[in-house]
Amino acid sequence: MYFCSMILRANCKINLGLEILRRRADGYHDLETVMFPVRGLYDEVEVERSGVPGVAFRTEGLVVDCPEEENICLKAFRLMRDRYGVDGVRIHLVKRVPFGAGLGGGSADATAVVLALDRLFALGLSEAELIARAAELGSDTAFFVRNTPQLCTGRGEVMTPFPLELKGLTLVLVKPDEKVSTREAYAGVHPRIPEIPLAERLQRPVAEWQGSVVNRFEESVFAVHPAIRDVKERLLGAGALYASMSGSGSAVFGLFAGHEKGEELHALSPFVFEL
Repeated sequence: MYFCSMILRANCKINLGLEILRRRADGYHDLETVMFPVRGLYDEVEVERSGVPGVAFRTEGLVVDCPEEENICLKAFRLMRDRYGVDGVRIHLVKRVPFGAGLGGGSADATAVVLALDRLFALGLSEAELIARAAELGSDTAFFVRNTPQLCTGRGEVMTPFPLELKGLTLVLVKPDEKVSTREAYAGVHPRIPEIPLAERLQRPVAEWQGSVVNRFEESVFAVHPAIRDVKERLLGAGALYASMSGSGSAVFGLFAGHEKGEELHALSPFVFEL
């Protein structure tokens, strides 16, 4: 089937546990985390064949804190152009997912561009090829090719499907004003191999996760940004079964039992989703 334009919902993700295992020779870190898609919070990425060489890019919604030419959507286009010769497109980004939050919003946008270009130009790339291309753009991008719960290792690009049922819970996302750079987050961590693998700990009931399923960035990030720690404590005080920072921050999420407290939870955040 031939497409001339596509609009994709680039949803964000949260991290359920995040272990920093070791520093690698290439300067990256090996990690272990389960990424879980949050389909209720998404950017819209429209990609259209224009027939005019080059790329036209426009954005609306939240203002991304980087020069336009460095936007990851354009990086994704240039990667696909250089690899496969695709050219002549317009990209329109409607930004809703808070950036600099550890929610993978930019990564989701980039992967949406890769997926759209594959279909618009009938490249017929396999899942493995799409994952490889997405992984060239960042550590979280590969996850959004599958966009289902995945146990992620390596830099985050090595994925194993991880069946995880959170149906019946309510997710609350809070994005404080604090900003945490990925470089800053990694600077304060001390890699270690956990005694019990993360996957095993996540097999326990959600009510038993707190204190066991941990994000290793929290200790150093909270020391510098106590306001982020306060958000986590506020979610737990409001009755969350489990609360954690997502990724390298600064967003924090809480998982609440049932769907009955929806209106009450909206007092904590506008981002409240029934799972």
